[in-house]
Amino acid sequence: RHAKSQKDQLLGQMVGLPIPMALFAFIASAVTSATVVIYGEAIWDPIQLSEKMGGFSVIIALFALIVATLTTNLAANVVAPAHGFSNLAPSKINLKRGGYITAGIGIAMFPWILVNHIIGWLIAYSALLGPIAGVMLADYYLLRKTKLEVADLFKMNGIYSGSNGTNWAGVWALVIGILPNLPGFLAGVGITAGTSDFFATIYTYAWFVGLFVAGAAYLVLSKVLNK
Repeated sequence: RHAKSQKDQLLGQMVGLPIPMALFAFIASAVTSATVVIYGEAIWDPIQLSEKMGGFSVIIALFALIVATLTTNLAANVVAPAHGFSNLAPSKINLKRGGYITAGIGIAMFPWILVNHIIGWLIAYSALLGPIAGVMLADYYLLRKTKLEVADLFKMNGIYSGSNGTNWAGVWALVIGILPNLPGFLAGVGITAGTSDFFATIYTYAWFVGLFVAGAAYLVLSKVLNK
């Protein structure tokens, strides 16, 4: 948001995101694969791996883990919601207070409990995020061809206000994008006893399924509901 030009932010993201993320994924896969050879089992949790290592290397590993956690959480998980809380009441909540609110909510969520169910949590979360991304991408790239009237984005009665402020095509597309993942989600969180292999497989790829289904539904519904 503070880039001086579109070229600056494009270059920064092209260099700063794909390469480090690919390297990060490779290191995680390589280290986990190495634990199978060294310890006879796949250990993906860095805390458990540190316990296995022993010696002075544990101190180095835990120090690296602390630095990684602080830098990752501050950069990726605190700044955005801190801005969000600040925008709710700018006169009363500055960025610092927004950060404290975010930290408080983060502690109240008991993340040390959630980490034991992190894979299931991420898949369940992606079942909602995928359809949202699908609607946004379809709207911006396919429906509007990347052309936006910026001023109307901030108007209650602008061209993007929909029907009384609601874009029903987007709402229904979101629901349709979630539905294919719903049986797998209910089984995954223990609400139902299980589901068919078909829906279980779909739920494994929840983000991608939701993205494509919601995106396609939005393009169709936009033509039907927004005439």
